Amino acid sequence: MLKGPMHELLTPAEMYRADRMAGVPSLTLMETAGRAVTDEILRRFGKRPVLVLCGPGNNGGDGFVVARQLRDAGWPVRVHYAYMRNPTGDALTNMVRWDPYILVKRDQLIDESLDLEQCDLVVDALYGAGLDRPLDSYAAKVAYEVKRLGIPVVSIDLPSGVYGGTGEVRDFGRPVYRASEFAPAFRANLTVTFFRKKPGHLLLPGREYCGEVVVADIGIPNGVLDEIKPHATENTPALWSLPHLALDAHKYSRGHCLVVSGGPLQTGAARLTATAALRAGAGAVTLAGSEDALRVHAAHVTAVMLKAFATDDAFRDLVAGKVDSVVIGPAAGVNDATRWRALAVLAHAPAAVLDADAMTVFKDDPDALFAAIKSRPDRSVILTPHEGEFERLFGKLDGSKLDRARAAADRSGATVILKGADTVIAAPSGRAAINSNAPPSLGTAGSGDVLAGIAGSFLAQKMAGFDAAGAAVWVHAEAAQLFGKPGLISEDLPDVIPDVLQSLAKTA
Repeated sequence: MLKGPMHELLTPAEMYRADRMAGVPSLTLMETAGRAVTDEILRRFGKRPVLVLCGPGNNGGDGFVVARQLRDAGWPVRVHYAYMRNPTGDALTNMVRWDPYILVKRDQLIDESLDLEQCDLVVDALYGAGLDRPLDSYAAKVAYEVKRLGIPVVSIDLPSGVYGGTGEVRDFGRPVYRASEFAPAFRANLTVTFFRKKPGHLLLPGREYCGEVVVADIGIPNGVLDEIKPHATENTPALWSLPHLALDAHKYSRGHCLVVSGGPLQTGAARLTATAALRAGAGAVTLAGSEDALRVHAAHVTAVMLKAFATDDAFRDLVAGKVDSVVIGPAAGVNDATRWRALAVLAHAPAAVLDADAMTVFKDDPDALFAAIKSRPDRSVILTPHEGEFERLFGKLDGSKLDRARAAADRSGATVILKGADTVIAAPSGRAAINSNAPPSLGTAGSGDVLAGIAGSFLAQKMAGFDAAGAAVWVHAEAAQLFGKPGLISEDLPDVIPDVLQSLAKTA
């Protein structure tokens, strides 16, 4: 297996280039890829009857290698190749290595029954990451039967039926949003891919079909990435570094984050944000709002400071004063006051996170928001939409979640956190990362308010926008993982953040 950071993601086209640039004979790459899959099978499973499903391309060639290697290890192996044409190139070579007479017997093989009931493991070597169309009806039927019978599956490269570049699964041309036994795709217990992961391993629903993902070294040198220059990565701590405290640090040198409060009956969201910002390392956090709202906050907070403002001028002076970042939006209200304050933040604050209502308030005039962001010299602005807020602000964009987040970042001039179980972080430069450590328990009210606070805290500590966004998303998800038990509510998350930060410091 590969060692060290492997956070780059390669599209199927980029992976094809990597194969071509490897400087290794393609037949050797195929043999090595098959050996990696075989080794993982031998490591995880006891000897058992295996059915290898081989497609007509290189993925099928890998499958023939695995079949031969498992047979050589003494396993009972059958191969099913149900296509009316022979493979070509290296795949054909390995088809013949599996059985020198297979071309003569091909008609018999085509008609051979699958006998799925007679196997205890299926190796899916039908298509892999290069597939960009729905499975044909025969392959879809096989995938359904394998799932119905509960047979363990090892997929080579990517479960067949999952699009490598997007994570999509399509049924009659329509996207399938959740993994199910009826969807036309294999659902693997283990997926062995090569050199680097693909976006489809991380984006939903593809991630649900992959099971455990192992990345195998097949001899492609890392130097090929210098020429390919992939723009997508997996969001891991290898991408960013959290700020280190200086010995002479004080509360303002550690960063001052200002959080704009909602009205007196909508204070909880901003309080979650402020608490998270403080726990994430900002030296000072201030809640700003009306006096009535701050009286409610005063009954709940201690270390968080309170600052009242009664006029637009007072608010402008506040965000232009001794603050390093401002978070606005959590329960702020979709009204003219929020719109004006968001524009004032963009005009005067050193860095900003716009969440929830601070985005929705621009749904009828998003260009006003984007112009304000782009007028900033540094564009140190993070937008944090979930899918509904994203559509309200950017409309219905085509492409994968990765494509849409990139398009939104380019259009807005901000770093965009497109939230979800497969959150995508995208910068205006085209750089993007996909997060993969979020547990389902994060789907709880107020979770996004906590994320906004962490992002605001990291901006206040002088992290760059893309780094602050990526770190915030990962720390937020890791806090939920570390909580580790049912019943997670958003109020639990800030208290776990220090443990996540401590674990990161130990591994730095």
